[in-house]
Amino acid sequence: MNFQNAAFESASGRVEQLPPSSVPEIVFSGRSNVGKSSLINKLLNRKSLARVSAKPGKTGTVNFYRLPECRLVDLPGYGYAKVSASEKLRWAELVEGYLNAGRNIRLVVQIVDFRHMPTQDDLHMIDFLVQAGLPFLIAATKSDKLNKTQRTQQLDAYCTLFEDLPDTLLIPFSAVNGEGVEEIRRQIELVCMGSVQDS
Repeated sequence: MNFQNAAFESASGRVEQLPPSSVPEIVFSGRSNVGKSSLINKLLNRKSLARVSAKPGKTGTVNFYRLPECRLVDLPGYGYAKVSASEKLRWAELVEGYLNAGRNIRLVVQIVDFRHMPTQDDLHMIDFLVQAGLPFLIAATKSDKLNKTQRTQQLDAYCTLFEDLPDTLLIPFSAVNGEGVEEIRRQIELVCMGSVQDS
C-alpha cells in the first residue's frame, strides 16, 4: 500500500451524512488533543491532510480519507470539558451511530497519551470496542517524551492494566521520530490487503 496516495473524501456531522461503507475502514479514535491528527498525517507522510486543531474539541465531524485499498476514518475527539452538553451529546450520537452502523470496520486504532495512564473516557471507549467485538490496537502517542526508565514503567503499568486483554497490540508511537509508524502501517495492510486479495 502506498499511504501517500490518501486524499480527503468527506466530513459528516450527522449519522445520516455518513457515506456508504463500500471499502474496508480503518478507524482512529482518541480523546481531544491526544495527537490523533498528527498520527494520521505521519502515517500518510503528509504534513496537514488531517488538520491539527489549535483548540481541542474543535473537530466535530467524522472525517474520511480515501486510499485505493481502504478508507481512514477520523472520529471526533472525546473528553474535552469546555464543549457544551448538547454538543457532547451530538458527538456521542454521531460516534456511536457510526460504530453501530454495521460498517466494514477492519481495525480501530485507539489512541492514548503514553505519558499518562488511560483516562476514564479512554477506558470506556476500549470497553465499548471489546463489547462490540471490534478489532483494535492501542497506539500510545508522544513516546519520545519519555526517558528509558519512564518508558519501562509505563509499559509495565499498561500491561498490568490490560492483562485481561493479552492479545491487544500496544504500539508506542511518536510523530516526532516516527516510532511505531511502520508497525501501524503493517497492521493496516494486514487487515486491508487480505480483503483486497479475497475480493
